[in-house]
Amino acid sequence: MADAPRADAQRNRERILDVAAGAFADDPGVSMNQIAKQSGVGAGTLYRHFPTREDLLLAVYAHEIDGLAAAVEDSLAEQSPLDAFRYWARRLAGYVRIKHGLGDALTTASAQSLIDSTYAPVTGAIQRFLDAGVATGDVRPDVRASDVLIMLGALWRVPETPEGLEQADRLLELVVASLG
Repeated sequence: MADAPRADAQRNRERILDVAAGAFADDPGVSMNQIAKQSGVGAGTLYRHFPTREDLLLAVYAHEIDGLAAAVEDSLAEQSPLDAFRYWARRLAGYVRIKHGLGDALTTASAQSLIDSTYAPVTGAIQRFLDAGVATGDVRPDVRASDVLIMLGALWRVPETPEGLEQADRLLELVVASLG
């Protein structure tokens, strides 16, 4: 069994992932060396954690989806089920838009495997919103998380322009209206 990473190595990894997420969002072509510099680590440290650009991209995507899935309960504690779902769906769309913008870097078999592995946490999170909405009477009990995820796909297919994001909000309202 492999030893757990040292605390400083884990902090470096988390810092790299956080910096890389923002860097990829700002510029999908950002270099690994720029990410290392912005993270405050040497290139060797970056490459020890993420030997290839694809490894880093996949880790960023998985990290973001894990965080998104973990945020469900906090969102529900602060907002009504439908408002929490709206906020969460916008964040999901933003993550997936970034992923789609990375094109060929995320079309390999290992990338597809990771993307497939995020399906269950995402549909599980959607199901939690649906269950909360059913409990408040805002959502029909026959709505399935897998169907909602397919409908949400429209949100990340719009152009990332002000008009496109307005369209995504209108589409999200259509999804929400279909739940009741």
